[in-house]
Amino acid sequence: MYRQVLVLAVFAAIQCGFPASCARNLPLNYRPIIGILAQEKLEDDPHPNGTYIAASYVKYLESAGARVVPIRINRTREEYEKLFNAINGLLLPGGNVDIEKSQFAKVSRIFYDLAMKANNDSDHFPIWGTCQGFQQLTVLTSNKNLLTLTDTKEVTLPLTFSKGAKTSRLFKKFPKDVLQSLAEENITSNFHSWSLSMQNYSANAELKRFYRVLTTNTDGKIEFISTMEASHYPFYAVQWHPEKSPFEWIDKSGMVHTSSAVKASFYTAQFFVSEAMKNHHHFSSQIEEKNALIYNYQPFFNGLDSIFLQNYYFD
Repeated sequence: MYRQVLVLAVFAAIQCGFPASCARNLPLNYRPIIGILAQEKLEDDPHPNGTYIAASYVKYLESAGARVVPIRINRTREEYEKLFNAINGLLLPGGNVDIEKSQFAKVSRIFYDLAMKANNDSDHFPIWGTCQGFQQLTVLTSNKNLLTLTDTKEVTLPLTFSKGAKTSRLFKKFPKDVLQSLAEENITSNFHSWSLSMQNYSANAELKRFYRVLTTNTDGKIEFISTMEASHYPFYAVQWHPEKSPFEWIDKSGMVHTSSAVKASFYTAQFFVSEAMKNHHHFSSQIEEKNALIYNYQPFFNGLDSIFLQNYYFD
């Protein structure tokens, strides 16, 4: 399989001469592997291991036809570069770490820079950011923390679509009923205290040049960006939590499990996985691939009243 992928990639490169559209000439990769970045655990988390990935993000990607590799923090740049060249996309999950000084932030920067270079070289590599991941992308792009406090903890909201957003790369293939539900129903879960306001976005030339605003929301006082995609890169970010509706079950405000919410969750996951299918990175051997996959770890059940129902923990 690995030799076949390499031959196809070389053949396509010869045919197209590596133009910007070269990636579209390759056959889709129907065995995508997406990396999820681990992060320092929450302060009140009693588990002895120091870093984690919430299992809901793993299930979210698996539900749309991808496999997952955990990206552990506190590794060498050489290890990260090797892993980057083996995976087909990156998900930056929600959480609660310092998006400027944490190891999560530092490793995000490494993969962001590698993804920028890869895409500039016609190597399609997508990134998805959810909640904290959304916020992390704003810092990576602007080199500033431009977030504003908002009253958006434990609330569900409908999305306000910007002009032309429904024909964006992210939303254009969503069924009409899903778009209607997103626009009219309270089905996007928000669990954040910080947001990128439209005012701060509009005042920052780098963010405005790089990202296209797809949806906004308001806490009643401040209008903030809830969905965005990069104009010229396969980078996507949501301030809300599509993975929670089908996979997190804590009984609290802000959680929604309606069929329309679950359906919207699936289409976001399906879109990102379809982006990862355009990438042809691969491990050097089946043994390396096997040893890297999330299947080598067991999720830990935190209890029905926990922030995350299950976590994968790492040393």
